[in-house]
Formats: sequence, C-alpha cells, structure tokens
Amino acid sequence: MSSALPPTVIVGAAGMLGRAWRKLLDARGESCVGLDRPEIDITDAASVAAAIPPGTRVVVNCAAYTDVDACETHEADAHRVNADGPARLAERCAAVDAVLVHYSTDYVFAGDADTPYPVDAPIAPASAYGRTKAAGEAAIRDTGCRHLIVRTSWLYAPWGNNFVRTMLKLTAERNALNVVNDQRGRPTSAQHLAAVSKQLLDAEAEGTYHVTDGGECTWHGFTAEIARRAGPPHDRCDVRPSTTAAFPSPPPQPADSDLA
Repeated sequence: MSSALPPTVIVGAAGMLGRAWRKLLDARGESCVGLDRPEIDITDAASVAAAIPPGTRVVVNCAAYTDVDACETHEADAHRVNADGPARLAERCAAVDAVLVHYSTDYVFAGDADTPYPVDAPIAPASAYGRTKAAGEAAIRDTGCRHLIVRTSWLYAPWGNNFVRTMLKLTAERNALNVVNDQRGRPTSAQHLAAVSKQLLDAEAEGTYHVTDGGECTWHGFTAEIARRAGPPHDRCDVRPSTTAAFPSPPPQPADSDLA
C-alpha cells in the first residue's frame, strides 16, 4: 500500500502495539492515522463512524482492556472494550469495505494443554479476560467484515508497561527475585508482531492466525534470560523459581498456553 492511498487507521495508537505499528508504517513511508481516547470511543458507533471515514482501507485495532485481574471484578467494563468495541469497529469496516486487523489472546483457550494450541482448537476461556476476548472474536466474525484476527501471547516492547521492562527494573533493584516457574508460554515482541501482521495483511490473508516469537519458556526462564542479556547489575540478581500458588490471583492463570 503506497502513501497515496487512504491511510491505515490505528486504534489504540498510544499503546505498546499501536506504537509498534506506527513506527513500522513510518519506516515504510506508509500513511496512517493514529487514534486513541478521546479521539475515538470504540464502544460508540457514532464515534467510530466519525473516526473511520469512507475510503479507509485498513483499521488496526490495538485497543483492549488487558488488566487480567481487574477483568474479574469489572467484567462488564471489559466486555464493552474487548467485545462491544471490536463489534462496532467491524460493523464500520463492513460499511466502508475496510479490512479489520484485530488482536486476541492465548487466554481464549483453557491453558491446560500439553501441546501448543492450533488455531482451530476449542475455545474454552477460564477467566473473564479470556471470555471477553473470545466474545470479541465472535462479534467480528458475525459482522461478516473482512478481517484478520491475530492471537498472540506475552507481549513486550522497549516502551510501555510490560514484563520485560518490569523485570529489568526489579533485577536492577533487588538482590533476589522469586518468579513463577509453573506457567509456560511464548514471549512475543510487539515489533515482530506488527511486522508479521503487516506481512499477512499485504498477502491479503484473512481469518484467524497465531503469531508469536519462536520457542517457549516459563516466566522464571524468561526473567533469567532477560537478566543475563541485560548484564550488570541485572545478572547479579538471584532469580529464584516459584509457584503460581505463591502469587494468589483472582483469575486462574494458564499453566501452558503455547500457541502453535
């Protein structure tokens, strides 16, 4: 897509993944419009219509209610953002014949598998966050709009609030750190996720895909590697394995949510 064509609209442009998308398109010289609150309220059809004009070719939805713990006590609020919002975006995309790129999560699965989840594995969310994200997927499909739903996991970037930046801070401040070693998944760079999503988009792929970085690990293993690669003083922190039970959390945490 050249810069002469109508822009890509990035919703949630101030977030971790939205920033990755903007940097990617800027580097490629492709025009885009980045929107966040208050420029757009994805739960309001009139706001969505005003923000996505006719001629828009692609809408990338990076907006989400991602506080997994808070979803348990504010599921209605999470549903508005994670399900109703994508539905409004999909309806608008159908109306203007745009493609919707939407991000989902490994939490739509039960998280108790002993092999990686393929795209067509049964949906069985165990948490409010997973339920609302699964509802968002279904809502998009029900509109019949052209769409690319990308499930991912354990997202991180050089910016924003994420596990890697948190662990860099903690390993620099502490002599020892306990980290969960009985949950497995696949860390994913927001920059890599945006780049692969764009490749799929340019190839006119549609439907549901899984995109993660390669390999898999536990949170403990991930932290140990973060500290090792960062070097002093991070690698002097004693990163100790712990259990999920040692960190009580309202929603059940996936023990193994590798995406195939």
